[in-house]
Amino acid sequence: MGAQLPSGRGKGRRAPMAEINVTPLVDVMLVLLIIFMVTAPLLTAGVPVDLPESRAKPLDQDQKPVSISVDAKGQIFIDNGAVSDGMLPDMLDNIAKRTGPDGKPPVIFLRGDLALSYGKMMRVMGELNRAGLNRVSLVTKASGDTGTE
Repeated sequence: MGAQLPSGRGKGRRAPMAEINVTPLVDVMLVLLIIFMVTAPLLTAGVPVDLPESRAKPLDQDQKPVSISVDAKGQIFIDNGAVSDGMLPDMLDNIAKRTGPDGKPPVIFLRGDLALSYGKMMRVMGELNRAGLNRVSLVTKASGDTGTE
């Protein structure tokens, strides 16, 4: 009653398995998701800067912006490359000569450490203005009390 007798069609042969085991696939995908979640924040900023908070909304960009960072020690970085105070005007002049599809120089993302003196940031902004780079965005951390990401 409860036992099945083997069919006469292929003694000793197994029937082909019609199910796909997706558990290993899901395991691999979850591991990859965790790896990307851990490494993605590390790729956004190469210079460690403690940014101030702001509730302003992010801007839409057509052209790749140039990132200028000033760390807590006052060291200036242009796109993660260290620049001395003497080289800054020449580097900014070269950046100002680049134009995008709209015929304007690139947008500058200026990131300054929270512990940095106000005077150092004003000197960098003065050099940006002198070079004709007037499309400057000050980068901040998103405030935790806005409820948006």
